[in-house]
Amino acid sequence: MGVAKYIKNEKDEVQDVTLQSGIHIKPLYTKKDLEEIGFDPEKDLALPGEYPFTRGIHPLGYRSREWTTRQYTGFGTPKETNERFKLMISHGQTGLNVAFDLPTQMGLDSDDPQAEGEVGRVGMAVDSLVILKWPSKASPLIELVLDSRSMLWRASC
Repeated sequence: MGVAKYIKNEKDEVQDVTLQSGIHIKPLYTKKDLEEIGFDPEKDLALPGEYPFTRGIHPLGYRSREWTTRQYTGFGTPKETNERFKLMISHGQTGLNVAFDLPTQMGLDSDDPQAEGEVGRVGMAVDSLVILKWPSKASPLIELVLDSRSMLWRASC
């Protein structure tokens, strides 16, 4: 099964959807569905930029800030990634996501026997937090942003 299984009628309209995980969802949810689950707009729906962030994390949505197109880059050593970041910034890039090598993504140190042949091949090798200082030396305007899935460097140009 792909991402989802769709059951359609003779007019090719979606009648039923089952996600790959087996979760059944409706093709359309209405006010009645919200009432059935006890949805209270006063409690469960906030203004944009306010908890529980049902309307986004920015008070004015994305009307108050420019979109950034992030470049996913990084390879070899942190020093080589630093040089790549400098090149990207010099060409006008304002959003940089660092690519990690496979051992780093798997939580392995570069000297781990399982990492042999993979260190720095498809991303930057990271063995300590000290190493993370290198890419951010690409520009004084780079801000390090951490999230649960990746490291992001954002150039504030």
